[in-house]
Amino acid sequence: MNPYAPFNPQERKVAYFSMEIGLTAELPIYSGGLGVLAGDTIKSFADLGIPAVGVSLLYKKGYFHQEIDAAGNQIEVPVQWEPSEFMTPLMEKITIMVEGRTVLIQAWVYGVEGIKGHSVPILFLDTDIEINAPADREITAYLYGGDERYRLMQEMVLGIGGIRVLQMLGHDNLEAYHMNEGHSALLTLELMERYQHDIETVREMCVFTTHTPVPAGHDRFQMDMVRELLCESFDLESLDHDNIIDEKDCLNMTYLALYHAEYINGVAKKHGETARKMFPEYRIDAITNGVHTRTWAADAMAALFDRFMPSWPNDPSSLRNALNIPRDQIWKAHLDAKQMLLDFVNERCGLDMQTDTLTIGFARRAAAYKRADLLLSDTDRLIELVETHGPLQIIYAGKAHPNDENGKTLIRSIHEKIGELEGKIDICYLENYDMYRAKLLVGGVDVWLNTPLRPMEASGTSGMKAALNGVINLSILDGWWLEGHIEDFTGWRIGRRQRAAEDDPENSREKDAADLYAKLENKVLPYFYENREHWVDMMAYNIALNGSFFNTHRMVSQYVMQAYFQ
Repeated sequence: MNPYAPFNPQERKVAYFSMEIGLTAELPIYSGGLGVLAGDTIKSFADLGIPAVGVSLLYKKGYFHQEIDAAGNQIEVPVQWEPSEFMTPLMEKITIMVEGRTVLIQAWVYGVEGIKGHSVPILFLDTDIEINAPADREITAYLYGGDERYRLMQEMVLGIGGIRVLQMLGHDNLEAYHMNEGHSALLTLELMERYQHDIETVREMCVFTTHTPVPAGHDRFQMDMVRELLCESFDLESLDHDNIIDEKDCLNMTYLALYHAEYINGVAKKHGETARKMFPEYRIDAITNGVHTRTWAADAMAALFDRFMPSWPNDPSSLRNALNIPRDQIWKAHLDAKQMLLDFVNERCGLDMQTDTLTIGFARRAAAYKRADLLLSDTDRLIELVETHGPLQIIYAGKAHPNDENGKTLIRSIHEKIGELEGKIDICYLENYDMYRAKLLVGGVDVWLNTPLRPMEASGTSGMKAALNGVINLSILDGWWLEGHIEDFTGWRIGRRQRAAEDDPENSREKDAADLYAKLENKVLPYFYENREHWVDMMAYNIALNGSFFNTHRMVSQYVMQAYFQ
């Protein structure tokens, strides 16, 4: 029996392509926000009955397991897992040409079942097939591994191979091909071949979401390498326009996607503005990201929602009624979630963190622009605040990309500060940040801290997950927080409302650090210890105002109405 048969290929209308898809901690085929967003999106497709199919790559060696030594050095440990325990391989295979060699691709099917029983299949593409050359079997082995050549081969498998697998399975009625970032942009070349280079037909079917607000974040490949690897009958010279091939003779995957897409969007209102400035020749909309509420509500908080708003799992907008929940019950649910987190942290970090102590969480990819160490930039001031206003606990987590030396340096610097503050403030850097640890953190801390250098935070979904659980955000006004922030009601801003043009990164750091400490002194610590009633009111406002809106059910509904079925 064909395991794909129950998914009725002819009924699928949307193909959602993403380089990574995060569904559960047991599947190590995601690295962070982009993948988790893709997984949350597909879960909402399933809940809402959207006739979609997902396409990604199967990374049998995953991303990596993170260990941190006593000096704060990140150690990357390979991950091995067995796909057959979670998904089913299809018998049929397709081929692409890489450097003149035939490379076979097989697909594994993973079904995401929605709350009402509707299933959305995800096709995970895999080149680890015996008939392939040893090097070709490794093309899909590692997520974000290898050099640019390796990356381009992966994007060929995702874009070109993905379209061919869909065609092999009978997806002849698709109306939308959604590229979640530019990694899958080569699918446009395959579609152009299929539709005899009818650009308008291809554009009508292509949707492109850009997530990266800085030029350096967009994939670019030298055309000599592209011609060498992509040696099929694609008319590459016809792409030498509209910045698709840039002045350095590189194929720009973002421009390739932009040129072939009818609908283009950024992932927050501010990011949409940034993207329009970056690509002024294109019409770019904005659909603010969201999170899958059933996935990210802490167990204790979900049980509370079940009692007071039973329709919330498939109607997150009903969370606006959280203002009617008795405040003592919100606080009790939060303390239950906090205890679960602290039990986990204390066991792994050898600490004795307490539920009655204000706990700040900072967990995301360890990248320099996210400035995880901003909170620790003046340890003397931090100690003074604690001595004056009450104790503080801080939990850090996050992986640095194996090739990101700045990110690894950031982790080491935090460990140095942890040593300096030992005995004064309990701080833990939790190893191997994953979806399981993320759920504990966004449900269990009291304050979610986010300190990116503006305007480099495109969206930032971790703060949305925290808000869903009533956790209060203390964040730079960038990404989604520009839309979710109401001072003293849903949280607090760090820094000025508008980034000044004259602010260089160093000046911005000093000013943002000063304002962060001022907020801790004048708002966060006093409210937590002296005005608990208002604190819990803010928790209720977060659930009602932000949890009810910043979710993937709302986001997917916007894609359906504005992008897929116009």
